[in-house]
Amino acid sequence: MQLEKFKYDNTIVKYFAFATTFWGIVGMLVGLIAAILMFYPNLFGGLHDGWNSFGRLRPLHTNAVIFAFVGNMIFAGVYYSMPRLLKTPMYSKFLGYVHFWGWQLIIVAAAITLPLGFTTSKEYAELEWPIDIMITLVWVVFGINMIGTVLIRRERHMYVAIWFYIASLVTVAVLHIVNSIELPISFMKSYSWYAGVQDALVQWWYGHNAVAFFLTTPFLGLMYYFLPKAANRPVYSYKLSIIHFWSLIFIYIWAGPHHLLYTSLPDWAQSLGVVFSFMLIAPSWGGMLNGLLTLRGAWDRVREDPVLKFMVVAITAYGMSTFEGPMLSFKNFNAVAHFTDYIIAHVHVGGLGWNGFLTFGILYWMIPKMWNTTLHSRKLANMHFWIGTLGILFYALPLYAAFFVQSSMWFQFNEFGKLEYNNFLDTVTQIVPMYVFRAFGGALYLAGAIIMVVNLWKTMAKGSFQAEEEAEAPKLEKKKILGGHWHAALERKPVLFTVLSLVAILIGGIFEMVPTFLIKSNVPTIENVKPYTPLELHGRDIYIREGCAYCHSQMIRPFRAEVLRYDPNDMEYSKAGEFVYDHPFLWGSKRTGPDLHRVGKKYGHDWHYNHMYDPTTTSPGSLMPSYPWLYENSYDKAATEDKISAMRTLGVPYEEGYEAQAVADSEKQAQEIVDQLAAGEPSIQSHPDLEIIALIAYLQRLGTDIKVEENLTENK
Repeated sequence: MQLEKFKYDNTIVKYFAFATTFWGIVGMLVGLIAAILMFYPNLFGGLHDGWNSFGRLRPLHTNAVIFAFVGNMIFAGVYYSMPRLLKTPMYSKFLGYVHFWGWQLIIVAAAITLPLGFTTSKEYAELEWPIDIMITLVWVVFGINMIGTVLIRRERHMYVAIWFYIASLVTVAVLHIVNSIELPISFMKSYSWYAGVQDALVQWWYGHNAVAFFLTTPFLGLMYYFLPKAANRPVYSYKLSIIHFWSLIFIYIWAGPHHLLYTSLPDWAQSLGVVFSFMLIAPSWGGMLNGLLTLRGAWDRVREDPVLKFMVVAITAYGMSTFEGPMLSFKNFNAVAHFTDYIIAHVHVGGLGWNGFLTFGILYWMIPKMWNTTLHSRKLANMHFWIGTLGILFYALPLYAAFFVQSSMWFQFNEFGKLEYNNFLDTVTQIVPMYVFRAFGGALYLAGAIIMVVNLWKTMAKGSFQAEEEAEAPKLEKKKILGGHWHAALERKPVLFTVLSLVAILIGGIFEMVPTFLIKSNVPTIENVKPYTPLELHGRDIYIREGCAYCHSQMIRPFRAEVLRYDPNDMEYSKAGEFVYDHPFLWGSKRTGPDLHRVGKKYGHDWHYNHMYDPTTTSPGSLMPSYPWLYENSYDKAATEDKISAMRTLGVPYEEGYEAQAVADSEKQAQEIVDQLAAGEPSIQSHPDLEIIALIAYLQRLGTDIKVEENLTENK
């Protein structure tokens, strides 16, 4: 049989690998700064218009780590492994470089816009609409290059890693497009097309599956390629790979609602999320065991080889985090764990352990291969391993301890049936030492990554980069093959395989979302709930811009401890109908500060005015930063008409033509707030155009529409 000669392009892999290490250091550094701001909010002294406040840096950190660090590693691994598995160069060098520079442009755009406050506030989807379009276009380029490579392959069967790459490609595309449907009102401002309960369901269908199909399935593909290569052992079980793949992609897509337990999401959707989340443990642990058992007979090498050490801990961390996820989906555990630092620890065990350590292991294996040399220093790599491992432990264990403190204090009653710690701040100050240890763990992890960069740099310096690697393989002949395993036949049909993967992930999304969108009784309305006033709408956008939802929830769950703490007079937990005009929803995921859904009219305007300027004047010991720029900048009156018009397009019932008087109404409401501030003791002099006035208007509105249960009615 005649062999065809061809070459693998290592240059594109090199570019993505360099980007991985660069953005990894940047993302970890920003994360360390954010961790320090959690216990030392005035780290930078004067905050320059807020760009370096926690609320602005937190989404920068998550996006840098997920899409820049992990994302570039996915692409580096795919561009290295896919050609070798399919015995062909990538379909198009040109598309590969368009993909690379396009993705870096997206990252730079995120690094600029997020600190400037341009955000949708939706978890893992904060980037505004122009960048969303860029992501879509670059993803299409990647998809064409990847599917094109599959179609021109010289290897008849698609190896398991390719299955995971294909599923990741199609699912991320669906997730991104559906969740990013938004209505632009300016170059860098848009409103989510969905509102309230529907927005929450779509967001966490996206958010959970962004973790699943960006942070998990592509990395499982990398595991299935690089672990056997590093261990020089075949994958433990082909059949287990099949079960792992199809069950994982089918079940994962249903699990998003477990992020919304005990919220205003319909009970049936919550129950679906619980059931499928618990089922997830089987395929997840099947993949973990398949990885670990691949090392059978090679454990002696694990003691010596830093590459295998990183990979073993990565797979173990994957197993731990995929055990915690289903456990957190049980309602009794979720009731006390949600909104606490347990969630932060859980996420970072996966991020630092699974994604981070597998990335380090792959880089340590791949870089010497491409530079035709050996690793500069195994000792430095082992040092990195132990420092990184300690970093994970110092990061996660204090946050687990913080969870026990938070959950016990939040739900503790005294002998009189009153909350023992009614002041939420008392529960915050108790966990400051845990936050200090967490930052120390992050610093260790960052130090280990810097050691790796030095080690890899010296490795490259002593080697010679091979830009193109020659290979040969026989041309793929199209012929009918009888017999064999049924799945082997499917592996020979990449188009059918891709379609079936798409169907598998669409089923869960359709079953969850269609009833919520089409059956109006699933989202009851409340007669008294009215649209936000123009000034309140401006204030809400400021609240979103400053990242307030990262520390404050707006969802009082139906627990006695929560309604007593946040609404002791009317004893009202949050109702679905209260959020029907919220584009986007702002229920939050973490309570570093108290829930704000019933904060309206709880304090006077002067309290909010002083609290935002210096939180310690109203809440001694507060860890919240100050926001002095709100007292200097004016809200954008010129955008008022566009905001009202956009909201009407989205279904908010403003009267036709209300735009003409919206500015006057906002000025009138702002003047009333300013007059009340001036009439207080002591008198506070302010100006009605300032952002702080708009923010006060929004905060004073929260939770004031509903006071009696009789207001609840169903849509007809």
